Amino acid sequence: MHVVLIEPRFPSNQRFFVRALAEVGATVTAIGEGSKASLDDEMRRLLTHYEEVRNVCDEESVLRAVRFIQRHAPIDRLEATIEAHILTAAKVREAAGIPGTSYRTAFLCRDKPAMKEALREAGVPCARSTGASSGAEVRAFAAEVGYPLIVKPRDGAGASGAVRVDTDAELEAAIQSSGVDHPGRSVAVEEFVEGHEGFYDTLTVQGEVVHEFVSHYYPNVLEAMRARWISPCFISTNRVDAASGYDELKAMGRRVVEALGVETSATHMEWFFGPKGLRFSEIGCRPPGVRAWDLHNVGNDMDLYREWAQLICWGRPQQRPSRRYAAGILALRPDRDGRISGYMGWELVQRRYGSSLIDWHLPQPGTPTQPVEAGYMANAWVRVKHENYDTLRYIINDIGQTLKVKAHP
Repeated sequence: MHVVLIEPRFPSNQRFFVRALAEVGATVTAIGEGSKASLDDEMRRLLTHYEEVRNVCDEESVLRAVRFIQRHAPIDRLEATIEAHILTAAKVREAAGIPGTSYRTAFLCRDKPAMKEALREAGVPCARSTGASSGAEVRAFAAEVGYPLIVKPRDGAGASGAVRVDTDAELEAAIQSSGVDHPGRSVAVEEFVEGHEGFYDTLTVQGEVVHEFVSHYYPNVLEAMRARWISPCFISTNRVDAASGYDELKAMGRRVVEALGVETSATHMEWFFGPKGLRFSEIGCRPPGVRAWDLHNVGNDMDLYREWAQLICWGRPQQRPSRRYAAGILALRPDRDGRISGYMGWELVQRRYGSSLIDWHLPQPGTPTQPVEAGYMANAWVRVKHENYDTLRYIINDIGQTLKVKAHP
């Protein structure tokens, strides 16, 4: 089995996919933007071949690299695990005759309005939405649906670039900032869905879900990425198989996989549950970001990187989730922009919860702070586990109130 992986070095956990492919017996080639000389010793050992390209999002560059590789050895799979690379990989796959996620599936998982239209036709409950290529179209949708609304890039991941609007004035500001009135620009406009937000991750083989994991956001992502004072978290639950608790979510996820034609792949789906019931939000045809698989691994005594490689290469699962722990990550924001000056409460956290701590990242004093919207792992963070989900929520809340990240201008 010869697998080509796009961009093996960034982000840092990309090497886990390379390592896993090698461990299950694949011959691994990679295509990336850095030079071959810049590969570290482990990458040189794991990779049979490496092709440098100018831009891994450029279809022609990647296709040339793939054609060159094919002249020397057949390619069984071409894989990408980063959202920005998914469409390019699908186009090249089809042009080069390589099995895997189709361009149709990749497009529907990337373009929010097209995704929602396909899923509504399949009976999946979604927020009302549209694609808009002008301010006039945005205003027309607002007049029809009413506020609040979400305006975001058609191909954005999660809350990236998303803006909530509640008034005409905010809508006009969103239209201006999005550039939708410029030629060639387009946005997704959606009804705002009230409710609790979480995500549903799967590994599928030939359209069948063989592994599934459920996580919860506290608070919802849009709120978490807009307010400095919040220390947001998400928790991978160990109650996935509790009697009937997630049956509706699981059934919805399977309908999404079928409707979008997902075959053998990782998926990451976002959902809401509120006054209108369960609503699908969006899907990525790739593993979740923010290293959520690390939490699934700890909670389930698994190696999902290796299981992904096993399914990609051989189509047969080898591991089963234990559901032993709930596991979560708590993001800790500096109290201001500038440089980190120190921490308050860390020793107390270690004394209280040392046995529950998985790992942590506390940047050294003097490290420049990152903006709130940069995400859960941009500054300091702590990852925690516990056998009881409710107890873990208490622990995470207490750590958030106890551990403070101080900064100076």
